Amino acid sequence: MKTSEILELSTEEIIARKSEEKANLTKLKFAHTVSAIENPSRISKVRKDIARLNTELTKRKAAEAAAKQSASETE
Repeated sequence: MKTSEILELSTEEIIARKSEEKANLTKLKFAHTVSAIENPSRISKVRKDIARLNTELTKRKAAEAAAKQSASETE
């Protein structure tokens, strides 16, 4: 998943996608433990996607907090 694709998602969609990716990562790890999966680099890719989603969520929460802070200062 590219960063540009993540930026187009709403916050709710990012949270939902993050939980889907975490479930996918768990399945991949289990499959790899039981028997070697065909492409183990997929595990790394999913972990990086989760990190990208977390980063965007953090940015959005910080932006919300900054907006609330500036709104309270102007009152």
